[in-house]
Amino acid sequence: MQPSRDISRLVEIMAALRDPVSGCPWDLVQDFSTIRHYTIEEAYEVADAIERGDFDDLREELGDLILQPVYHAQLASERGLFDIGDVILAITEKLIRRHPHVFGDLDANDAEAAQQRWEAIKVGERAAKAARKGEVVPSVLDDVAGTLPALARAEKLTKRAATVGFDWPDIASVVAKVEEELAEVAAATDAAGRHEEIGDLLFAVTNLARKHGVDAEAALRDANAKFGRRFSFVEARCREDGVPIANAGLERLDGYWNEVRAADKAGD
Repeated sequence: MQPSRDISRLVEIMAALRDPVSGCPWDLVQDFSTIRHYTIEEAYEVADAIERGDFDDLREELGDLILQPVYHAQLASERGLFDIGDVILAITEKLIRRHPHVFGDLDANDAEAAQQRWEAIKVGERAAKAARKGEVVPSVLDDVAGTLPALARAEKLTKRAATVGFDWPDIASVVAKVEEELAEVAAATDAAGRHEEIGDLLFAVTNLARKHGVDAEAALRDANAKFGRRFSFVEARCREDGVPIANAGLERLDGYWNEVRAADKAGD
């Protein structure tokens, strides 16, 4: 078996790994559930490589990500459910169907018009899918995956609700809602109340991010990275001054923190 640029070789390798006689013992005991978390993990590693601008890593991580649908399709094929060809057929059909302004005779003058058409087609697809299953008219929220990270799911839920007019009229209204939720956090009198109100506050802040055109999940990842970088600076300053960080005290730590904040602002 030799490496190849052709995806069919990846499919062949995956089938060999799952061969009941000569396959890999680890791969042979896996199923959809046991590899599910790898699929999610690989998507995050792709995102991380993009955010770091490391294109050598991105090439490798994309390969790891491509392996995941091939792996799932191999498991499905063994059960007679579908194979990788069916997966590729389904996505190519969907892309052609959802881009009539590219593959048909309709026009889309800008990205917003193309997005609106995409969403309208999705609404029709959800209704057709429900009809095939004999179900009632689906909710506009039906296919917002429950396994999405909470911030990302909150943004998608509010974006989907906005497509049918359920949305704040302007940013000022969302700011007022954030302030209202913050006040309710302060007024909560027990742990359960604080849990609920902080959840409402986070949801409102996610709405605010959406109205500003900010990806809340990406913004929080960037904030996490910034905190980690600045805290590492604080730790380094403690070492320089020969002070154990646990004994430094908040005033000293704040001083170090303000140093790196000032350096960041000077570099902007």
